[in-house]
Amino acid sequence: MSEYNPPRRSNLYQPARPFKISRSKVELFIQCPRCFYLDRVLGIDHPPSFPFTLNSAVDTLLKREFDDCRSRGVSHPLMTAAGLNLIPFSHPQLDAWRHNFTGVQTAYGGQFTFTGAVDDLWVDPNGVITVVDYKATAKDIPVTALGLSHHGSYMRQIEFYQWLLRRNGFNVSPRAWFVYCTGDPGAPAFGNILSFRTHLIAYDGEDSWVEPVLDALIGCLNGGQIPDAGEGCVHCKYVRAVSEAAE
Repeated sequence: MSEYNPPRRSNLYQPARPFKISRSKVELFIQCPRCFYLDRVLGIDHPPSFPFTLNSAVDTLLKREFDDCRSRGVSHPLMTAAGLNLIPFSHPQLDAWRHNFTGVQTAYGGQFTFTGAVDDLWVDPNGVITVVDYKATAKDIPVTALGLSHHGSYMRQIEFYQWLLRRNGFNVSPRAWFVYCTGDPGAPAFGNILSFRTHLIAYDGEDSWVEPVLDALIGCLNGGQIPDAGEGCVHCKYVRAVSEAAE
């Protein structure tokens, strides 16, 4: 477990000062306005979770594969197998767009800058950009479609990236792709090898929700009081249960 380090006061929201908000913090607001306000205004973050190091390794290796195709201006075999007339998109800012502390950025709502770090972008012969996100998990049956409860946040993630890129002047296709890698636990032995079954999953994004949510988020920051907890927020439920038990 990593050590908890409260955010510096300079990283917390102060009215009229420039303020950057990441896609993950937007998702936090959607899940629980109370937790978002405690985090961004009062500096009380969730306890840290364990890092997903295996997922990060898959992410790094996928980027290496697609970057090789990018450097040669050719389609990846996954694209070819799916019949997609796409190649990895090359752009001078791509490394910044994929970095967590920079990402794709846009100004919105006055002093606010919203950001999101994409995994990859593909492009068709007409210059239309496709947003791509890498996912990794381990299941007996490979993931070939979206539909689990946590996939809603994945969909919003894609749509937020589409919104950011459109705000930066790019022609973005509504059709996005997940490169979904499912680790196979069914092998007779480990043998220092974990096999993955990789599938492309199409998703047609719709970003009309983004700006109304950001308007509500900005209103929350400027509300001057801690808002109600989000329905189903496990963190708020835990805090409430501890408080009631301690009474």
